[in-house]
Amino acid sequence: MAASLNKVMLIGNLTRDPELRYLPSGQAVTTFTIACNRTYMAKTGEKKEEVSFIRIVVWARRAEVCNEYLKKGSSVFVEGRLQSRSWDAPDGSKRSAVEVIADNVQFLSRGGAGKSAESSEVPTMDVDDSIFEAPEGSGAVKKNGPSVSKDELKPDEDIPF
Repeated sequence: MAASLNKVMLIGNLTRDPELRYLPSGQAVTTFTIACNRTYMAKTGEKKEEVSFIRIVVWARRAEVCNEYLKKGSSVFVEGRLQSRSWDAPDGSKRSAVEVIADNVQFLSRGGAGKSAESSEVPTMDVDDSIFEAPEGSGAVKKNGPSVSKDELKPDEDIPF
C-alpha cells in the first residue's frame, strides 16, 4: 500500500472575526475563514488574481488563543490537514464541507507578530475526530471571547476586507 500525506500550509487574511464555541463536553472550538490570493498570467498576457476562501477549525486551548488575538483582516499562517464532513441540513438536503483542521497557527499581523498558537504556553492536544463530526447546530454554544480594549483592536492601517 502506498503512503499518503494530508498536510496543508496556508497564509491568508481573516475575512471576519473568529467564532468561539464550546461543545457540551466543554471542548473549545474556533472557526474562521481566510482569503488566500493567487496571482497568475492569463493567456492574454494579462496579470490576474484569484482568491480562495478556506474555512479553518482550531481546537482546545489553541482555539481560545486564536479567538483572543485574531480579528477580521489579521494575517495568519495555518498548518494542518484537510478534513471533509457531511451532514443532513434541517431542510432535508445533504451538505458537505472541506475544512482545514489547524495544528499550528502563527499570527503574522503586527499586533501578533511572532506569536504562535502552538507556543510553549499553549499545550499541544490531539483531537478526537469523532467529536468534530457532529453537524453545526448540534448544541455547540457560542461564547464571546475575553474582552479587549479598543486600543488593542485599533488597526495600524485600513484593511480592505
